[in-house]
Formats: sequence, C-alpha cells, structure tokens
Amino acid sequence: MPQVFHRSANTISKASIIVLVLLAAGLFGPLFALARSSWVTGINVTRQQPLQFSHERHVAGNGLDCRYCHTSVETSAFAGIPATKTCMNCHSQIWSTSEYLAPVRTSFQNGTPLQWTRVHDLPDFVYFDHSIHVSKGVGCSTCHGRVDEMPLVRQEASLRMEWCLDCHRNPERYVRPRNEVFRMDYPQPSNQAERGAKLVEEYRINRLTDCSTCHR
Repeated sequence: MPQVFHRSANTISKASIIVLVLLAAGLFGPLFALARSSWVTGINVTRQQPLQFSHERHVAGNGLDCRYCHTSVETSAFAGIPATKTCMNCHSQIWSTSEYLAPVRTSFQNGTPLQWTRVHDLPDFVYFDHSIHVSKGVGCSTCHGRVDEMPLVRQEASLRMEWCLDCHRNPERYVRPRNEVFRMDYPQPSNQAERGAKLVEEYRINRLTDCSTCHR
C-alpha cells in the first residue's frame, strides 16, 4: 500500500502544534496582563467627585476617626456615606464662607445629597459585609490602604476574587486586635503569623471559601 502522507508531514504537524501553542500563549499573556491592569481593576485611579475631599487632611491632619463619617461600618454591611449635615457640624464654623465648600452649603440648604462617586465599588453579584470584617479584626487600611496619606482617595487593592480569597484562606496574616482596627498606622508585628493565629482562634474566624459566602 502506497504511503498516504509524505514523511515531512510529521515535522509539519509538530511545527504546527508548536506555533499554535505559541500563538495561544501570545494571546493569553496580553489578556492576562490587561485583566490586572489599572484600566480594569481601577488601582490608583482617582475619581472625580462633587468636591475633592481630602482624607489626608481630615484623618491625619485633624484626627477624625473613620466612624465619625462612616457611622454604620460596625453595624451593617455598608460603611455609610456621611450626610451633608455631618460636614456642616464643623464647616458651619470652619471655612464657613469658603467658595470651595459652596457645594456642601448648597446641599445642606436644599436638602439634596451630594452625589459622591464610589471608589471601592464591587460588582452587584458580590456581597461584602463591613461589620463582620471589622468585628473579626480586619483593619480599614488592610483593604483601603493608608487613606490618611491620600489627598484624594484611590483604590489600592485589586478587589479581585483572588485577592479576597488570599485573606479568607490565610486570615492569620492580616487580622489585628479589634481595638486597632481603625488605626491607620497600625504596625504589623514581626510575629504576625503567631499573633494572628491566636486571634483567629479567639475571634472564631472561619476560613470561608465557599462560593455562597460572597455570591448570594
């Protein structure tokens, strides 16, 4: 029986497979990089706001505690956006005639809330509860970064599922004493793994990685 394929067909087929693999890798690499780029994740991207509120000034400069503005962070899933009245508690006396704060005064006088743009905005299919994380010793700066050093708040973490799972799988790397949760300059101890393991046990932290934990 005559040979159907020339002997060179073996070489051609092997070369074709190698080329296809290289092409697939060439396509996957850029897509992989794009998915982790700031263009997709929003890392270090500042957002346009009704006025450029400086956390650096209010937290580091004036010493405001996170809970003064984010009043529901310890009791509900949502940390809370402060009402304009909260701003006016101070600014009816301080910078009360500043043109820069005109949108705040107008909002207060008209009873129309300021339309803030969310910086840490999870997809609608993701459930996140601030109160449970706070009660388990997860510090504000662990997720939000050092907002006390941010004139304009920006997203420091990717907020991707793999980022969340890293903490859920290894909580001892991140948890801190509850009385240190709202401390922006909390120094992570050199024996964090050991101290964290004790806190995981004390706070009864479960390593929740089931899909239904966040996707409900």
